[in-house]
Formats: sequence, structure tokens, C-alpha cells
Amino acid sequence: MGSATVTPGLRLRSLPVREALRLGRPSDRWFKPALSVAAASALPNLVLCTLGRLDLVAYTMAGSLCALYGHDLPYARRATTLARVVLGMFAGVAVALTAASLTRSAVVLIAVGAVLAAVQKAVADASGIGPPGNVIFTFVMAGALFAPQEIGRVPGHLALTLAAGAFAWLVAMAPALRRADGPERRATARALTAAAAHAAAPGPQTRHAATTALRAARHCLRLAGAPTADRRTLHRLLRRAEATLAGPGPGPGPGHGSGPGGGSASEQLHAWAAAVRGHGPLPVPPTVHGRPETDLPEADLPDTHLPDAHPRDAAPQARVPRPRLLRSLAPGAAHAPAALRTLLGCALAGYATLLLGVDRPYWAIVTAASIHQANIVLTWNRTLQRTLGNLLGVAVFAAAVPLIRTGPVALVLCLLVLNFAAEALISRNYWLGTVAVTPMALLLVEFTGDHPAGRLIGDRVLDTLIGAAVGFAAALAVTNHRTTDRVRHALHATGRARAHAERTLADPAAEPAAVHAASRRLAHSLADLRDARDTAAGEWRRRTLPEQALRAAEEAGHRTLAETAQRRGGLHPAPESGAA
Repeated sequence: MGSATVTPGLRLRSLPVREALRLGRPSDRWFKPALSVAAASALPNLVLCTLGRLDLVAYTMAGSLCALYGHDLPYARRATTLARVVLGMFAGVAVALTAASLTRSAVVLIAVGAVLAAVQKAVADASGIGPPGNVIFTFVMAGALFAPQEIGRVPGHLALTLAAGAFAWLVAMAPALRRADGPERRATARALTAAAAHAAAPGPQTRHAATTALRAARHCLRLAGAPTADRRTLHRLLRRAEATLAGPGPGPGPGHGSGPGGGSASEQLHAWAAAVRGHGPLPVPPTVHGRPETDLPEADLPDTHLPDAHPRDAAPQARVPRPRLLRSLAPGAAHAPAALRTLLGCALAGYATLLLGVDRPYWAIVTAASIHQANIVLTWNRTLQRTLGNLLGVAVFAAAVPLIRTGPVALVLCLLVLNFAAEALISRNYWLGTVAVTPMALLLVEFTGDHPAGRLIGDRVLDTLIGAAVGFAAALAVTNHRTTDRVRHALHATGRARAHAERTLADPAAEPAAVHAASRRLAHSLADLRDARDTAAGEWRRRTLPEQALRAAEEAGHRTLAETAQRRGGLHPAPESGAA
């Protein structure tokens, strides 16, 4: 890994197309952000409609969109995270409105927008805020920058944003009154389902997916607060799921054989997942080899970034130390290349569309900001998805113009439907959700008065094409060696974790808790290694990866994990333990 040789990495002609556009299964909680954002925007929009001030909808929507965040977090942590989201949205809108009121120069506003977009990208990545990340902040900020503004009206508009954000906070927290442990149960159920998939079809991909889901579930339980009887039960279920990952690879291993009552481990894990998702009592794991299971203490492992699984489905960390946020803005920070790509892409896209005659090129800035992902392959995927979704969304808007312009009530109802549809569809694929986001953005323009539909549509198509092309070019222009640095650090961390686990195994006096902690640390380091490797493999013009060392580290690590499972006596239920 010390080699400084730069290799082309991937070939641009090999970038995927069909895979980027393929529809997946909807998220198991797609309806939560969809309902939340619809409910959070309904009341402010209807109030403004009653008052005849729909021209102010853009400011209340800025606050309402905060309801999209934090749906995987336990409610105790969700409260503080959403408060930070609202304040962050308020700050971004304040800067944008102030800039718009002080100058009408599109050249200056594009520069301000590009800098704000880069800062929002860096902060969102460093904080691990989770989907939808920086995109919503940039979407709102860019729109506010290019709307006519007077300095005397800025405080009132900011008050609307803050009030709508407070209402969005209440909407997002309201489910706690009905089911206070819902996020923890859903996270545990996802982990059990992923472990069941690995038990049914063992392999590197299913193992990594299960490890990632287990880590997300444990993180959620840690954030939930003090241990309770139900949380201890969830921890025990997760330990059972961990047993399916302890084998060295495909084939029989802990948790891969028959489960209690003759059923497979996969079937049992699926049954537990269904019960955990439900509203009834939690299933209690059976005893291990006839002995009550000891409540092993949870290892106090450092939180690291969880791999992004899907733009709306990745597990957020929501642990935001202030020094980390400040470090994220430094030139040498880990997130600096992505922020620099965003800065360069937004600025060049804005100026390019300005030269072509678009007087308010905010959509080019939003498009360029939204496509930058962890590596070039993911950025390419998002570029295709964004372009296709925007073009189809423009067609939807063109077809809906006659309905939209029948009156203010139709405008409000269409906005609510599109808000819900965007979140309902986006978990299947980003492009599908963007089909609803694009007409929604055009609707916000309609609230300020009728505009020539042909001009709106033409500008949006031009902004999309230029923003996507220039944004992707900026990603190619900025080399990101941080991905290979991350592989090197992950490889060293895996080596240390494996050595620690082997020392623990060699000590006959080691307590079960020590073996458990060493096993957990090694499993997490292997997940980080796989994630770092996959991210680096999707980058181009990178330093050469030590493929042989990576394979050897993974194989040795999984062998050691299997040994720790044997030392712990096996966490899978014994045949005589009975059905759950």
C-alpha cells in the first residue's frame, strides 16, 4: 500500500448503465419520510393558501423538508439531530436570502451557491447525517439565492422557515407517542433479515450486507439510551444473528445448519424478524445448549461511517462532534475531495448555463451538487439517474400544467402529492423519485406567479444536461487518493483486530466478554475493509490496491472469527432447545 503508482483503475467505457437504472425493492420504511414530509408541508401550505400568500410557500417548504431526516434514529437521538437539521437549514437559507438581497449579479450568486454547496457536502458527509444528505439543503439554498429578495423582508421569510421547521420536528417526533421503540425494532429486524439471507446463501456479499445491518442495529440500540428489558432482548437476537457470520465462508458453519424444531437458521431468523417488526411482544431467544444465555456487555467500539447502501436507506450515524465538523472543512480532510468536486462542478455548471442564456441557473447548481458520491462509479450512476429522472419529470410537469393552473388549491394539492410520491418512489431507484422531484421544484416557481411553461421547461432541460455533464467532469478532474488511503488504514486496523482476537483466544483465562468484544471488533474491521475496498475499486486514477494482501486479510480474519465462535460455545440454538 506504500506504492505511489497511479493506475487508471476503472475504464470509463466500462461504467454501468443498465445496473444504474434497474429498479430495486422499496425500503421497508419508505412510507415514513413520505408521510412525514407530506404532513409537515400540508398545514403551512394550507394556511398560506387560506391567507392568499402562496408566494411564501418556498420559505415554509424549506422548513418542512427537514422532516425527511432522522427516520432510522431512536427518538431520543432523533430529537437533537432534527433540531440541528432545522438550524442548519435556517443558516443556509439566511445566507442565501441575505446574498440575494444584497446583489442581483448572477456571477456573484453562483459563486456564493457553489461555496455553500461545497460546505453543505462536507458537513453532511462528516456528520453522517444520512439520506438525503446535503441535496435538500442545496436544493433549498440554490432556489433562495435566485429568487428576488429585499433585505427588509429577510427576517420574516426566515421566521417562516424556522416555524415550519419546528412543525416538521413535531411531525417527525409524533410516532414516539405510539411506538417509542419503533426505530430500534426496525433496525434489529433488518439485521435479522440480512443474517437470514446470509444463512440461506453464504458468500462475501451477503456476509458484508449482514455485517453492515448488524452494525447499524447495534448503533441504533446504543443511541437509544439506557438498557431496558426489551433492548437486552434485541441485543440477544443480534448476537444470534452474528452467529451466522462466524463461519469462514460458504458451507456449514455456526447458524448454517438446522435450527430448533428441524427448521433452518434462515427460517428462524426470518420468523424472529417478522415478530420484531410487529407490535406484539419480542421473541425471546432460546437457551444455548440448555444453559441460560449470559448478557454479555456490549463492546464500546468507535463509531465509523457505515457503508451507504441506498440513497434513502443507509443507516445514519447522527453523532456529530463539533471538532469533526470543523476538521471536515480543512483542505486535507477526508471529505475534502468530494467537497472540492462539488465546489468546482457547481461553479462551472452555473457559469456555463449563464453563458447560454439562463438567467437563474439554480437547477444546474443543484444537479451538479447532487451527483457527487463516494467514487466515480457511484457518481456516474447518480449522473445517469438524475438526468433520466429530470427529463421524465419535465415531461410530467408539461402534461400537468393545465391542471396546475386551474387555481391555488390545485397547486397546493399537486405539491403535496409530488412530495409524497418523491419519497415513496426514491427508495426503488433515485431516478424514479426524481421524476416527482422535478415537477415539484417547477411548482415552487409557479407559486410566485405564472411563467411561460415553454421557457421553464427549456431552462430546466438545459440546466439538467449541463449540470450533469459538468458535475461529472469535475469529479473526473479532481483525483481522490483518500480512497486508497482508507484501504491502507482499514488493512492495518484489520491486522490489529485479528492479532488482538488471536491473543484473546490464546489466553485460557480470557472471560467470555473479552472474547465477545474481540470478535465484534474483528467483525467490524472486516466490514470496514470490504467497504473501503469496494469504494476504492470504483475510483479512477488511483494508487494500486494490494489485492493479494486484501484477500489474505479477509480470509484470515474470517477464520479467526470462526475460532472465536467455537470458543464462545456457539450462539446458535442447540437442537434440543425447542422452537422460539
